Amino acid sequence: MGGRMAGAAGALADGLPGWVTLLRAPNPGPMTLDGTNTWVLRAGPDAPAVVVDPGPADEGHLAAIVAQGRIGCVLITHGHADHTEGAPRLRELLDGVPVLAADPAHTAGGEPLSADTTLDVGLDLRLLPTPGHTVDSVCLVAAHGGERVVLTGDTILGRGTTVVAHPDGHLGDYLSSLELLSTYREIPALPGHGPALADCGVAADFYLAHRRARLDQVRAAVAAGATTAAEVVAVVYADVDRSLWWAAEWSVRAQLEHLGAEQP
Repeated sequence: MGGRMAGAAGALADGLPGWVTLLRAPNPGPMTLDGTNTWVLRAGPDAPAVVVDPGPADEGHLAAIVAQGRIGCVLITHGHADHTEGAPRLRELLDGVPVLAADPAHTAGGEPLSADTTLDVGLDLRLLPTPGHTVDSVCLVAAHGGERVVLTGDTILGRGTTVVAHPDGHLGDYLSSLELLSTYREIPALPGHGPALADCGVAADFYLAHRRARLDQVRAAVAAGATTAAEVVAVVYADVDRSLWWAAEWSVRAQLEHLGAEQP
């Protein structure tokens, strides 16, 4: 679950490495942009593929994933339904391949993802715990043939900004996660929604600047007399379509919690 449609957080990627395939689910909307991105990574024609975020329980989309050929495992960046709903059915279609997530509730056929997880799929895959959007959010750094990508889930989107899904999400954690991602310079970001971005580090810098500016706006709204999250949303997110204010309120609650924690 991402955020409102807006500009990209940096230049778009010119293309994808040959070992990366994008399958976009047919679930477009204000919170999913063009739809959920399912990424398929394969080191070579004889290697098992890794599927990242199977998306919704759409039979056509799941059939397109199955049609990619042999799949070794399915990985989940976080537990929101637009990324995970199709996982049980996909596992059934793939004769029980492991589905691995940081949250045991979304893990089947293996151990939950952790920084120590290793996968024998011919790719160099490294997991980055990146809580903030949700407590279970992770990113994945994948490398093969001298090329690297960062799969960012909803921590960084290809367009617009994401919500901090309070109370599961936490703004302090999110800022720390963005600071970590800002160190991945000149490496493409493959997001959970929207187009691929040319530079993960640049996108993380953009997100950090945006979050800090929003925090300043929330501080000002509170100083001017706003006392509830809804009142802050009406001031700070006045330019956002009112149909999305419910999502903005998640982020505002996280911002207010963060500001409260700043107090001596």
